[in-house]
Amino acid sequence: MEINAKILTPDDVMLSDSIDDYPEGIIIPIDKPYRWTSADVIRKVKFAAIRHFGKKNLKVGHAGTLDPLATGVLLVCIGKATKLAEWLQSHHKEYVAGITFGATTPSYDLEKEIDRFFPHEHITAEAVSAALPSFIGEQDQVAPLFSAKSVDGVRAYELARKLYKEGKTLDEAAQELIRTSRISITELELLDFAKEGTAAGSVSAWQEVNKASCRINVTDNSALGLPRASVRMACSKGTYVRAFARDLGEALGSGAHLDSLQRSRSGIFRVENSLTVDQVIAML
Repeated sequence: MEINAKILTPDDVMLSDSIDDYPEGIIIPIDKPYRWTSADVIRKVKFAAIRHFGKKNLKVGHAGTLDPLATGVLLVCIGKATKLAEWLQSHHKEYVAGITFGATTPSYDLEKEIDRFFPHEHITAEAVSAALPSFIGEQDQVAPLFSAKSVDGVRAYELARKLYKEGKTLDEAAQELIRTSRISITELELLDFAKEGTAAGSVSAWQEVNKASCRINVTDNSALGLPRASVRMACSKGTYVRAFARDLGEALGSGAHLDSLQRSRSGIFRVENSLTVDQVIAML
């Protein structure tokens, strides 16, 4: 399928004030800010777009949710381009994941506090590199219970919050409640490893937090000095990188959680060619 919609780039300065000048709609690759939900981005852009184009019923959506604690390519579609959202979402993605070993959290990232510690002295760069090839190819994956997966018409994260308050083991609950998904990982590369790493996604590393997302909790595990790896992953739609971090920790005889995540590519769109929210608002 060919993309005929207007694709915004950082080189663009201004948009016409008539949506009719974009009969196939507009696609905006945005570098989603840390601690913003995907819905936060849509609300901000939609408000500005409705005001700019003077059209109250303007359709604005995105092609593939990003977790609040992730950054990187979020494709925002305006007007007729919203019809391309499902197709755009089906394309392969690339991520750069920061993974901390030796501890797990119920959410598999920094949104929840550590619930268990594991042996980690044996984890080295060589061990991580040796484990990665076993994850390449098609496989079944169980999504995190703290996710937007639907379980009998209810979002999984709603069940997770209830079970979490009750002190239930979420890994076992996920196995029972969530159907496995068939995913494909095509590339894995160890970019960096530190025996005593500092989590790139920790609170201390992110001093500027937008008020729209202060409700998003972030724990700071950077002082623990646990082993940390940075891994590049290319994968299919529906792959949960948090679940991959969990599974990699188990494969290495330990535990692990995600401490940072960037979607570096979505289909043909790369993060280095994406716009900030402020740039988009300025164009509108």
